[in-house]
Amino acid sequence: MTDRTKPSRHASVDRNVEWVDTDASGHQHNSSVMRWVESAEAELFRALNLPDYFPSAPRVHQAISYRAKLWFGQRITATVGIQKIGRTSMTYAFEVFGHPHLESQGGIAAFGTVTVAHVPSGSLTAQPWPAHMVEAVKSLQLTTRN
Repeated sequence: MTDRTKPSRHASVDRNVEWVDTDASGHQHNSSVMRWVESAEAELFRALNLPDYFPSAPRVHQAISYRAKLWFGQRITATVGIQKIGRTSMTYAFEVFGHPHLESQGGIAAFGTVTVAHVPSGSLTAQPWPAHMVEAVKSLQLTTRN
């Protein structure tokens, strides 16, 4: 595979903060960050051509640090990259960047990690990742992101 066809080590989505994403004060609701992160996660696994990832990767841990508020109408970019893959779990790092908006100068609004386990259909416990998934993920030349 050439560098030109190799999937990126991360994926991003751009969105506007919609009214439904906010609480009564007009800034993002905490749960909005995870929806944006999950959208970027979906983009990453589409780029890796791993549609079988989606129904078999429940979240087992997530950690989010909030640094700034995001306001209704503000443009954001959510970026996800795979940090590590283990035998039955995978951890990815993410950040949500708020673009300049009204009185906000923009910058990193939230960052963190999410760990998922491989629980294939019909299983009640985590199982080893299939070889094709491990190969696709390892082709990304994993790096740690903070």
